[in-house]
Amino acid sequence: MRVSNLYLGLGALLLTQCTSPKQTTEPVLLTIGAETIPAAEFAYVYEKNNGNADSAYSAASITEYLDLYTNFKLKVAEAKARGLDTTQSFVKELSGYKEQLAQPYLTEKSVTDQLVREAYERLKKEVNAAHILITVDQEADPKDTLAAFQKITDLRQQALSGTPFETLAKQHSQDPSARENNGSLGYFTALQMVYPFENAAFTTPAGQISQPVRTRFGYHLVKVNEVRPAQGEIKVAHIMVRAQQGLPKADSLVAKKKIDELYKRVQRKEDWNMLASQFSEDAASADQGGELPLFGTGRMIPSFEEAAFALDKPGAISPPVQTAYGWHIIKLLERKELPSYEEMETSLRNRIAKDSRSELNKTAFIRRIKTENQFKEVPAIKAATLQLADSSLITGTWKFNVPAEPKNLPSATLFTIKDQPYTVGAFATFIETNQRPRQNASATHAMNLLYDRFVETSLLNYERDHLEEKHKDYKMLVNEYHDGILLFQLMEEKVWAKAVEDTVGLKAFFEQNRDKYMWGTRAKATILSAANPTVLAQAQEQLPQGKYLSVRHKVPELKFDANSDVLSKTATAELDKLAAALQADSTLMVELNAAVDAREAGNRTNSSLAQRRATAVRNYLQQKGVGAESLQVAAVTGKNGRAVGVKVYSTDIQTLADQLNQNNALALQVQSKKFQRGENKALDAVNWAPGTYTATVDGRTVWIKIDQVEAPAPKALNETRGQVISDYQNHLEKEWIKELKQKYPVSVNQTEVQRLLKK
Repeated sequence: MRVSNLYLGLGALLLTQCTSPKQTTEPVLLTIGAETIPAAEFAYVYEKNNGNADSAYSAASITEYLDLYTNFKLKVAEAKARGLDTTQSFVKELSGYKEQLAQPYLTEKSVTDQLVREAYERLKKEVNAAHILITVDQEADPKDTLAAFQKITDLRQQALSGTPFETLAKQHSQDPSARENNGSLGYFTALQMVYPFENAAFTTPAGQISQPVRTRFGYHLVKVNEVRPAQGEIKVAHIMVRAQQGLPKADSLVAKKKIDELYKRVQRKEDWNMLASQFSEDAASADQGGELPLFGTGRMIPSFEEAAFALDKPGAISPPVQTAYGWHIIKLLERKELPSYEEMETSLRNRIAKDSRSELNKTAFIRRIKTENQFKEVPAIKAATLQLADSSLITGTWKFNVPAEPKNLPSATLFTIKDQPYTVGAFATFIETNQRPRQNASATHAMNLLYDRFVETSLLNYERDHLEEKHKDYKMLVNEYHDGILLFQLMEEKVWAKAVEDTVGLKAFFEQNRDKYMWGTRAKATILSAANPTVLAQAQEQLPQGKYLSVRHKVPELKFDANSDVLSKTATAELDKLAAALQADSTLMVELNAAVDAREAGNRTNSSLAQRRATAVRNYLQQKGVGAESLQVAAVTGKNGRAVGVKVYSTDIQTLADQLNQNNALALQVQSKKFQRGENKALDAVNWAPGTYTATVDGRTVWIKIDQVEAPAPKALNETRGQVISDYQNHLEKEWIKELKQKYPVSVNQTEVQRLLKK
């Protein structure tokens, strides 16, 4: 049993207890302060959250859940006592949830069921089609709609008479892409097009042209070229090297070299799982051999999906494929047919609720609630009201000018829903709020569209306002969210936020419980994992220097004019870039090597020229904000040229790996930090004592240098802050519950508890 489950489920019990103590003749299980909790309510929420557990209805299970339930009720009682259920933020948040919860009750379930089944059957196929579009506004005047219909009908007749469909599409279609693709749409399946279009595509035989079909874009003709079985789903594994868009060019090249080297090793039949584990930069899949969940058409990045579906059989492997996230090598593991209807039903329902099929559902639903809620128009008043349309309605500036006849028109009933009247005045207000300028529409047509919308809106609002009377489960859900929001607000204030913000209390709690927060034995170590002993030797040779030549920051020689120590514009441009890099990375340092040529050396006045050139470079960098500690004049030489050479080093050991991985991206991997046992397989295999160790792990030569082994020691607060905060929150909650029990005395009716036991 989890506390979180209790938070989610207990609210369902609190159906009628949110605002006042409950007076009931039902058997009472629990009393909290002045509030009584019926046994039936507890039984309901217990069954909801524990009914399927093996221990359900045992004494231990009932007792445990009753304790949690009691604590929950104490917090809700406190929230209500403080008036948290009356704040504007609470009312607004609950209103938002109510709107979401109402949606399943504002649809026509039988229509939805039919649409879900239809979509599933269509997902078994993929249609290759082309189309011609003649645009017309969804709310266009009937004459404009008719003109568009006649035009598309004429095009259909031309196509049936022998004019190539593609020619007609290119010349007449108002879909902008038709100029380039002759109307071709390629392959698609269900739920990828607006429903009327999809319907035409899936019901027109291959090789034929559909009847004109109306969508929100206008009228279409659909020519079906081919229908094929759907590709189904596939499972693949991948090895990924990250190289997101915008990465510096040098890093992009490093990523490409690395994926190419990995592909060579894959082609050499090296162990796929080992390569994925060691080198894939998709942390979520690397340890599972790069395996990804099943996916179908349209659920992956196109370039990845195209390469994956192109693999012909399990075990086939793609060359490196680039996506927005980097480079991938893809291995096909499994092909799978379309999942069963049962497996897809929930996701299909969610998708259908959001696509154009929902309009069909909405129409059927409105038709039903019209009947259920006894919708009745008053024809004479309706006719008089529709006659109020004038040209101002077209410009969106219509005002309700009350006519002399019929008398008292604003208060006249336009229609009723159940016994509730909806007046002409209410409709006039609706018009003034919702009107908009319309082109190519008559005032009468605009008035009729607004009337239909007013009726539809009124019916939906009436139904929404009476959902709790019609649907008990909806009422229970609303109350569940009601109490859940209250609980969250109070927990945030009393426990969660307090534990984070109360730094003094947190520190005191940490000091009182320091023995709970300990490091295990740790080794401060450097680990080099090399592709072969030669690479390892090259790395070891440079380690004692403690600084490594950077291959990412190469600076060309800075040239000087004869007998001059003045920096050229080219030189200062290079130094500006170098200064920015030095300020961004504190591990970088520069070594300068200044020189003069033979002619300059022969002039006695140039005896300090090389030094002055080095000084000019150093001073310029310092003027740009580079610290003196990052600059070093290594040598001042003569007769080598009128230039200052610049070498950039880094103390970051990763620079050593960059240097040795120029020809083989996997040549060297380095790590240098404090390790706990279990973090590194090679380190775990050696004796934990200062010294150096060499081993072969997964075919690689590994060198380990342990500088220090630290005995178990207490953690500092900043090293375990997250765990301490979590523990402090638990402590605060327990203390708060104690206070609430003092404030709201708790009494349990053990007779009713015994009646719940079944084991």
